[in-house]
Amino acid sequence: MRAIRVVGATGLSGGGEMGAWGRVSVVAVVLLTGCTTTGGSADPVGAPVTTTTKGATATTAGATPAASAATGCGSRVETGPLPGWAAGGFSGDARAPHVFGAKGDIVAVLFAHPLARVRTDGSANKILWVPRPAATPSVTTSPDALAITATLDGTDTRVTREVSGGPGPSIIDLPTAGCWHLELRWSGRTDTMDLVYAESVPNRRRG
Repeated sequence: MRAIRVVGATGLSGGGEMGAWGRVSVVAVVLLTGCTTTGGSADPVGAPVTTTTKGATATTAGATPAASAATGCGSRVETGPLPGWAAGGFSGDARAPHVFGAKGDIVAVLFAHPLARVRTDGSANKILWVPRPAATPSVTTSPDALAITATLDGTDTRVTREVSGGPGPSIIDLPTAGCWHLELRWSGRTDTMDLVYAESVPNRRRG
């Protein structure tokens, strides 16, 4: 299988989380805002499939009967200003579609909105993960990877993704449209959130 590397959180500049993509102007961010799109649910993937690539691991598997699937998609896509602790690297009135973790310890800034299983417009499912500063700084010299376990709503379909270097810029593709419940783990911390993936994003018309 072709190796796919998930972008890590390296090369950050100016103390912000946006260094790997460069400084983002508010004008570019505002263009990304739009209505929230809800994707439809799909049947679970049949046979378990595991793919291991350099820098990223993706696993799709059917859970055991004892595993229970959560229902409902509870995380709202916010379009207002980012919190101060997540706005580093942005300029002006930092606004972008974003989703908070249930604990409020991490925010996913959606540079692709809506997220989609298939993107035919040349864009990618870019997500910037920004953790809230920890009350007690980590004693580790290098950040742990951000481990993501995603479960498709109403099913036992589960996949894993990993962002090398910890929370930061990434491209997160998921195999099926619908609501995904995410469990997030990094540097001894945890949080959860829901993300909705549409089936596809059509090509933009050029006038």
